[in-house]
Amino acid sequence: MSKNKVTAEEALAFHLEPTPGKFEITATVPMTTQRDLSLAYSPGVAVPCEAIAAAPETAYDYTNKGNLVAVISNGTAVLGLGNLGALASKPVMEGKAVLFKRFADVNSIDIELDTEDPDAFCAAVKLMGPTFGGINLEDIKAPECFIIEQRLKEEMDIPVFHDDQHGTAVICAAGLINALHLSNKKIEDVRIVLNGAGAAGIACLELLKSMGARHENCIMCDTKGVIYQGRSEGMNQWKSAHAVKTDLRSLDDAMKGADVFLGVSAKGAVTPEMVANMADNPVIFAMANPDPEITPEEAHAVREDAIVATGRSDYPNQVNNVLGFPYLFRGALDIHARAINDEMKIACAQALAELAREDVPDEVALAYGRNLSFGRDYIIPTPFDPRLIHRIPTAVARAGMNTGAARRPIIDMDAYELSLKSRMDPTASILRGLNARARAAQARMIFAEGDDPRVLRAAVMYQRSGLGQALVVGRDYDVKAKLEASGLGDAVQELEVVNAAITPHLETYKEFLYNRLQRKGHDRQDIHRLAARDRHVFSALMLAHGHGDGLVTGATRKSSHILDRINSVFDADAAHGAAGVTALLHKGRIVLIADTLVHEWPDEEDLATIAERSAAVARHMGLDPRVAFVSFSTFGYPVSERAHKMHLAPKVLDRRGVDFEYEGEMTVDVALNTATQAQYPFSRLTGPANILVVPARHSASISVKLMQEMGGATVIGPILSGVGESIQICGSNSTANDILNMAVLAACKVG
Repeated sequence: MSKNKVTAEEALAFHLEPTPGKFEITATVPMTTQRDLSLAYSPGVAVPCEAIAAAPETAYDYTNKGNLVAVISNGTAVLGLGNLGALASKPVMEGKAVLFKRFADVNSIDIELDTEDPDAFCAAVKLMGPTFGGINLEDIKAPECFIIEQRLKEEMDIPVFHDDQHGTAVICAAGLINALHLSNKKIEDVRIVLNGAGAAGIACLELLKSMGARHENCIMCDTKGVIYQGRSEGMNQWKSAHAVKTDLRSLDDAMKGADVFLGVSAKGAVTPEMVANMADNPVIFAMANPDPEITPEEAHAVREDAIVATGRSDYPNQVNNVLGFPYLFRGALDIHARAINDEMKIACAQALAELAREDVPDEVALAYGRNLSFGRDYIIPTPFDPRLIHRIPTAVARAGMNTGAARRPIIDMDAYELSLKSRMDPTASILRGLNARARAAQARMIFAEGDDPRVLRAAVMYQRSGLGQALVVGRDYDVKAKLEASGLGDAVQELEVVNAAITPHLETYKEFLYNRLQRKGHDRQDIHRLAARDRHVFSALMLAHGHGDGLVTGATRKSSHILDRINSVFDADAAHGAAGVTALLHKGRIVLIADTLVHEWPDEEDLATIAERSAAVARHMGLDPRVAFVSFSTFGYPVSERAHKMHLAPKVLDRRGVDFEYEGEMTVDVALNTATQAQYPFSRLTGPANILVVPARHSASISVKLMQEMGGATVIGPILSGVGESIQICGSNSTANDILNMAVLAACKVG
């Protein structure tokens, strides 16, 4: 699998643009009128203040406390970088806050405390307790992390969770449940060897012991070898708790006959010989990052029967903390928990294990570009499984309620599960799925405008994201100069630059183009100029001859000009059924609008074709198409000649016998609002429309740009559909990310 290369320049740009940092605060109430201000602040705010003073538990009702987590660090153990200090840890903590929001809709604030004194740290966190519903500790070195967490757990009445310890432990436990299931072994019987006696390793072993692993069967090792009873060197109270009576002294000794290896140590700590000496069907969790203790390839070379997991996304069975902490806190917050106890962690692990044993939804398999089913290469759910949000928190909440950790138990669990499903933005999974499919396709993508810095940055991102090979049309020296000016000089060697002036295929291209255009007023000289000097035509010719798999263009010229040039090589016009479909992503919804590119004034037959093209795009994006032909009238009222074609278009689809929902004509609010739809019980739509077919290109353009500028919608497209090859045309104001998104669509052959 292709490795995702991230350069320092890209990482810095990502954190700098468009605004420094990775999140912002937005208001959840209107703040536009004087009355709004009076309610939000003085004098209205006094009322909830008095209510909370009288009944402190109502803070969960009148403030954001119930969905707010503090991500707190002192920067003494930042990733694998060591003690960088509080300020330098802030990018990591911001990232953690973003993950909370993205995966479980938990709001969080990062707090960096400039102290290495556990007493001062605990005092500060305790004083901030009233603000938050939970505390997530992060990147604190051992042994201070143990001291801090234990003290805060004792002194605070909200969940305190050190993810470096328990997040890893929970996911490790989930994977081990399934690995032992496949191996037909029981946790109480297996010999477990753990290498790495830090915070994560100790937490893993403690959780497994609480799940039934026997103390005498668990061997912990550190850099000095086995932690045995009587050892004095390099010991502390947390290691001593896991010392066993044994004659084993080295990791090599411990691995002989072991059933399970858990690694949270360093690259290369495990040799193939150690793996060869393990018991039948060995389980190997090599979780060191960025490089595991032993790679799956190395382990399987000596033991085909091994089940291997790592911390990396480019290998099967990724032990990823993001499967745990967002959902643990989601469940804990929703019951107003006093703590996250062992029972809640075990419930999380068991729910994850059970989920992996179930049939995988088609959209997940599609996103990852391969069939996923429970087995040796799939023992842990993927991080982007949409079922996680409603399956894991419910299990955690139940465990919290059963063990007395809940202040406010959930009465209707079915309703709670339904509410969880509605929390997440479905557009995120759509975009993620497209990226995963593009990565699987490994398309050779032609970037036509190699003289534009935005296009070059997009090409570099495409290449370094492991999506495929970027082919840039331009001149070598010019591309090099512009990359260097953008701080990407080292990318010159990675991209394939195609110069029209020196390509060996030019004569073939010219002959092809002449045969196509000779009866359309073009002589050979015209053809030569078009093929050799017009980069859009040249790029299209590359695609037509199989010298690339997809084409992205349009960043430097208006779309009408680009489309005209594309039509020199392909039949990308209204007469041949092409259409432009634009995706609008806004507040968790995705709506496609068409035609935004090709048809100026379509008739009812054209509108029906546009609907079919749009439905194909929707299905490529994982949507079940529901088409609305929109106008200013609804089902014949008011009567208008201009709305008549929108009334006729569904009848055309009736004749064609299409296999998707459609209805019209109707106003936009009827199309998108289920309450308004209810006024028309005869409508064939079973839910809000996700495709709006509009009367003309100008109305499509107005709608899209209005939503973009006033509504803040994210725009993807127009997506060119109905052409034999995969071509996408960007807008002239596109950013590098916009261009990359269009390249992803082209790689997935959307349209």
